[in-house]
Amino acid sequence: MLSLRHLDFTMLMAFDLLMRELNVSRAAGKLYVTQSAMSQILQRLRQQFDDPLLVKTPAGMQPTERALALVGPVRAILQDVEQILKSPAPFDPAMSHERFILAGSDYVEFLVLPRLIERVCNLAPQIEIHVQRPDTDSLEARLQNQEIDLVLGFQAMLKLPAHLRWVRLFDDTMVCVARRDHTAVEDEITLEEYLQRNQLLISSCDLNAQIVERWLTKQGLERRIPVVVPNFLSAPFIVATTDLLLSLPRRIAEACIKLSPLKLVKVPFGLPAYDFVMAWHPLRDKDPAHQWLREQILEVSREIDRRPLGRGD
Repeated sequence: MLSLRHLDFTMLMAFDLLMRELNVSRAAGKLYVTQSAMSQILQRLRQQFDDPLLVKTPAGMQPTERALALVGPVRAILQDVEQILKSPAPFDPAMSHERFILAGSDYVEFLVLPRLIERVCNLAPQIEIHVQRPDTDSLEARLQNQEIDLVLGFQAMLKLPAHLRWVRLFDDTMVCVARRDHTAVEDEITLEEYLQRNQLLISSCDLNAQIVERWLTKQGLERRIPVVVPNFLSAPFIVATTDLLLSLPRRIAEACIKLSPLKLVKVPFGLPAYDFVMAWHPLRDKDPAHQWLREQILEVSREIDRRPLGRGD
């Protein structure tokens, strides 16, 4: 009785060569085995299919009806396996219509996305980039289900499961900005002075809203926050026309100073630099399109990290 447990891929290859050559010696040479080994394989094939398969005649070896019926299905199996073993086609960004979905905060949109979109538009004009807000409670499931392709954020806030792939892109530190002509606030102030000043809070900023607040709470300290806004858009313009202070990641603060009449204020937070990372599911690790996108983000991050450090670092 035919059993898959006793039929392997080598036997199928041998059968195909035997049917093509109708000669044990020639088939053995093409399979790079001895004639004796090929004869043993033929014997095993005969046992498995309960049929002679090849019969000696005055005109040479001839296939049986059973063998002829098997030729097509066996070759189809071999072709399918060859397709499985083939390397994936190289990814062509210029021709791709791929849609990538990233999860990231306002920080990503402000700092990384403009450079990334510019780069992608030049290299792959038909590719789409969509950005969603990260939800740390569902990141793993959304990555595994391919609802999102990549997560960008601060490692301290993402709580990444150990089995996810990730790479560090750069780091950032906390600084403070104030109105440029705010004479009551020097370029460097004490923590006590910082806590005495009214401040604006950006609720979507992980470093400001969560890490700084968590650190102050551990110290038994509390800051005065009369104004809370949901994102970066209005924050620098509000600070530029008020006496409010604003705590920001340094790289965002440097950009804001170029856009608004603000100045950098050094505050001794005593906080370390925080790693900004890119994370993805191992299911996508070898995907050519996914690898290409990750490389673009890595290159953009290298450009960001090459920028000189600003005051207050």
